[in-house]
Amino acid sequence: MHLRNKSKVVSSLARRKRFSPLMLVGLSVPVVLALIASAVLILPHLGSRADAINGDCTLIVPSHPLSAQGLATPYQLVATDPANGLCKESNKAQAAFVQGAVINLATGQISIYDPLVIDQGTQPAVAPVVPKLPANAIVALWFGSNGNTLTLQGTNGSLRQGRCVNGVRDSIFGQFSYCNAPAFFEAANQAIQAGKLVPPSLGTGQDGLPCPTTRDFSIVDQDQSDNVTTTYRITDSGQVAQNNQANAALGGQVQKNGSDERLLTLVDSALGCTPWMAPDLADPQQMLPALPLNELQAAAQQASPVALVPEGDPMVLINNNQPDLHKLNAYRRGVDQTRVPTLAAASTTTYCKQLFALGPARIQLDMQFTQLLGSPDSTVANSLFTFLAQRFVATYGADGLNCADLLNVPDPIAVTTDGSGVAVSATFNAGNTNTQNQNTNPASATNTTPTVGSSTTPTVPATNPTALPTSTTGTTPTPIQATPSPTANPATGATPTPIVPAASTTATPTAGAGG
Repeated sequence: MHLRNKSKVVSSLARRKRFSPLMLVGLSVPVVLALIASAVLILPHLGSRADAINGDCTLIVPSHPLSAQGLATPYQLVATDPANGLCKESNKAQAAFVQGAVINLATGQISIYDPLVIDQGTQPAVAPVVPKLPANAIVALWFGSNGNTLTLQGTNGSLRQGRCVNGVRDSIFGQFSYCNAPAFFEAANQAIQAGKLVPPSLGTGQDGLPCPTTRDFSIVDQDQSDNVTTTYRITDSGQVAQNNQANAALGGQVQKNGSDERLLTLVDSALGCTPWMAPDLADPQQMLPALPLNELQAAAQQASPVALVPEGDPMVLINNNQPDLHKLNAYRRGVDQTRVPTLAAASTTTYCKQLFALGPARIQLDMQFTQLLGSPDSTVANSLFTFLAQRFVATYGADGLNCADLLNVPDPIAVTTDGSGVAVSATFNAGNTNTQNQNTNPASATNTTPTVGSSTTPTVPATNPTALPTSTTGTTPTPIQATPSPTANPATGATPTPIVPAASTTATPTAGAGG
């Protein structure tokens, strides 16, 4: 039975960006990579021990959001339905994030500016820096959330001013939205074609393969290319400030948006790779990674097969979890992906075949590097390796893309958890072949990864590096259970959402209150 329960927020860091701002401890590359590359996630899981937390929040977009003053005006976070409880930016399970990018049409160069989010009715700890924008610049915005859904609400027509897209008709994407992204990507791609903007080469990882992108089947999950890399500083009093060097003296903690885009930086760190970064307009001495940089680089550099948002992605489904072509194309436009004429051209079955053929092979190959880094969430997995393995299991299963049923092939990865539910080891091909790999020394088993279709699988070592549990004394291994995706629809009574008309994939929202 193909079941996706998205009617409530659930507990899973295989859905890591759902409720997992990547709590980072520093590394030794530029300042911002030090804030991104290694992670410990500490937050309540919605739907489990923090059932009272409201996962459906609304973000009030300031007037003229694409202007310098609009960028420097804090967005305000509020509950979509106050009856369900407050939404607080200091709450890791509810925090919302905004990422901005600016392209200089004369030079083709890109800069990053991350607008601030504060609680409605409060003031920032420090007023945001007002960016200096180039003449004739094109500005775009992307949004992410650690909660369940994030609905955009306009101020004096700001949604139309910003050409903001939160979904289609009465169905929002979920955590993700954007403003003016298609125009930004059009300008960026023209700059690339003119030689003004040159995405850096991917380089080669320590595994001998090209460094991954957000469209690599070892990185994607059931809803790829979502959320952002933005971080904020939360003071001890709960106020919010931009996370730049000038505000470091405020202390407190750094709030992060768990996302595919951020996960790429963690895997990059493990493999000795470096993400594309651009200058921060809020801090000239700082370079930042960003969703638009990741997606532009992936579009330019990712070798075939390329992972693009499939029709079964939970964020592009509509009522009763049905695929919708207009919503699919609206989402793709926001992340620089080609639109498709039919749902069949974005087949989930084809996506699953590539995921099956390529994902486990590289996760297994890279285990020797990823098991050395901490997990993005220590309550879910004990290393980056087991985190990636668990995430694959959730994506492949019935509560993800349902690849097991679509391909009629069992999950090629089996994850073992300890008594606290933390993933501590992973085996490959369990139940899929006559040889089932056990939790043994990495040099003890041969790789027997099966294939579906005609995909090319990355070269893997002659030996099978099955993960050894770490710190598992006294634990009783139990099979991990994949968890369902959260809903892609707002709660009843949600604030009017900018939409894309059913007959068009234009980024301009229809008229609505506040829009």
